[in-house]
Amino acid sequence: MSKSNVRGYGKRTKKPQTAGRLFVELPQTPIRTVKTVLEEEDVSDNDNLVATLTQGISSIKIQDEYQEPADLFSPYRRKTRQSVLLDPLETEAIKTHTPIKSQLIPPEPDISEESISSVSSFSYDLKGLQVLSWSEVCPPGDSIVKIAEASYAEVYRVTNERGTSIIKVIRMKSPIKAQTKSQQKSGLVDEEPHADSDLQGELQISEWVADIPGFVVYKERYIVQGKACRELLTTHQTFHKKLKRQDPDRLQFYPSPSRYLDDTRFLVVELGDAGDALEDFELTTADQLWDIFFHVAIALARAEARICFEHRDLHEGNLCIRKVSEPISKDERNGEGCFGFSGLEVTILDYGISRAQSEYDNEPVAYDLERDLSLFTSEHAAQCRVYRQMRSFLLRGDRTYLPPEDHREPYAVGIDGPLSWAIYEPYTNVLWLAYLYEWMTGHFRGPKKEVNSFRRTTKEFWSYLDPKADEDMPGFESASDILRYAVEIGWLDENQLIGGRDEVEKSILSIIAIDDGEDGVADRSLRRSPRRRRPTVI
Repeated sequence: MSKSNVRGYGKRTKKPQTAGRLFVELPQTPIRTVKTVLEEEDVSDNDNLVATLTQGISSIKIQDEYQEPADLFSPYRRKTRQSVLLDPLETEAIKTHTPIKSQLIPPEPDISEESISSVSSFSYDLKGLQVLSWSEVCPPGDSIVKIAEASYAEVYRVTNERGTSIIKVIRMKSPIKAQTKSQQKSGLVDEEPHADSDLQGELQISEWVADIPGFVVYKERYIVQGKACRELLTTHQTFHKKLKRQDPDRLQFYPSPSRYLDDTRFLVVELGDAGDALEDFELTTADQLWDIFFHVAIALARAEARICFEHRDLHEGNLCIRKVSEPISKDERNGEGCFGFSGLEVTILDYGISRAQSEYDNEPVAYDLERDLSLFTSEHAAQCRVYRQMRSFLLRGDRTYLPPEDHREPYAVGIDGPLSWAIYEPYTNVLWLAYLYEWMTGHFRGPKKEVNSFRRTTKEFWSYLDPKADEDMPGFESASDILRYAVEIGWLDENQLIGGRDEVEKSILSIIAIDDGEDGVADRSLRRSPRRRRPTVI
């Protein structure tokens, strides 16, 4: 990469950098090019570039800094900012912007006519799953509360004396009662049921990301069949009454539980409780803005490095926030930086339209969004613009934004041929991080001076992050690029990514948040499902 094609930006921190400059330069991005496996001479050139970018990194014993996974759950230390522990392969992958699996850019997937209808050919067996009734999911004395409607699924919180779980409920192809005349008149639009093949991708990705800090704990999956219990109907009605008060024109997209029949079937994915959705969390301090943004960026960077991950639907309803410690006041802070002071834990969930690829599989797992272009033509919410930005980028390879009317042709021909959602383009993660930045600053409820200070400090950063920036403005290609910028400018400390040498720190990105017992051993019974079970199978 010649210097004429790059531009250095970002202010040097006055704090000495023990590992050299990790950021140095960013290419003028986003620019999409056809990806091919690197030739031997390209690998040599890439190694030289890596050596330049990471000059001095050998002075850090990365292997010594890495903590065993069990250390992630050690007690949080009050006056220490949270660290995000990356293993050596992840650290190197983020610095060199290459996947862990081969350290090479994966070849383009097959987008032949035979493969277009099914992005991934992997098999994930849904047969043999446990079958429960709704009364067993929520027996008398337990609490079930509808908390969100995600892409293609309803989300509930189930609580009893054994703990709390989040269940994501996806209707499978099965019968329900027809709409009444009043329901038809109200404009009820039933979410279409999903075939087994449509559900396999999310289940596979859920298992892959479950061990990555910052992603929701995956517990198990099972089938729920039959008529709804009274508690389910009550919480469904309460949820929609609340939404109607907030938005009188809002349509109801999921059928009322009163329409469930004996043969109505759902796939239920049970997850750990990660707190409240960002859309329901009141943002009141600048520390919260810093932490939420960079917790998400770090989690995405780790997933990019491990499984070439793109979330593709990271709106405010798919991020959960939970307070795990008291905020650290300015008087208690040691050193510089902006990250790790809020005491919040942030969790990413819902991978219904995500993309990922395991190092053990030749084919990526990705939902084929071309099957229903209404996602790109709809204008019912602010997040719909990001869907169009993603598709515009896949088609054109730049920041050009195509309006809704330009997204009506499935498998339109772009710069690489017919559009395919199987390809890996981590710039989609950047688009959602930009959306998160705008959403949080627009919904801030604290003192204006705090959000104004945050905007001033990040003004240059936003100029590179902004999807609507001029084409001659450099940008970020991935969440990993964003981390390199943050380390270079001094917002993040390198030790927060590598881990402290002299003490064992708890990463607040850890999504298994459980307290230690009296004997120092974590009480893992708190992670048990709050359901009661019976041993039945399909």
